Amino acid sequence: MPAISVNKRASFDYEILERFEAGIVLTGQEVKSIKTGHISLAGAFVTLKGNEAWLTNAHVSPYKMAGALPNYEPTRPRKLLLRKEELSSLYGKIKQKGLTLVPIRVYTKGNKIKLEFGIGRGKKKYEKRDLIKKREIDKKIREAMKK
Repeated sequence: MPAISVNKRASFDYEILERFEAGIVLTGQEVKSIKTGHISLAGAFVTLKGNEAWLTNAHVSPYKMAGALPNYEPTRPRKLLLRKEELSSLYGKIKQKGLTLVPIRVYTKGNKIKLEFGIGRGKKKYEKRDLIKKREIDKKIREAMKK
């Protein structure tokens, strides 16, 4: 499953506890635009409203070959396709303090476009600093091993 777009900040800013897969309701020109890689998950998040899940603030550029599209909104909310059991499970899990739904990546599965999102707990600043220190130490060790 080749990833079209990956939210790199998701794993840095959040500890992902559980992952889910959902389909996205898109227009035809959005599908073509996403398949050419013109989607950005930076700043995007998943919200639950009523009995539906929505991908909010994901930027899908207009498809270049479609011509001028009147009233096209690149960051409009897009409905996610999930089963009722999954939705009720998500409601119960995000009621816990400090948990949120974070989009991780967009990919194709067959000819369908899927979104992988997860339940995330925000990392503290000191946890992020520790992660950066660990990466730097590992990099120095790898460089020393090469020499």
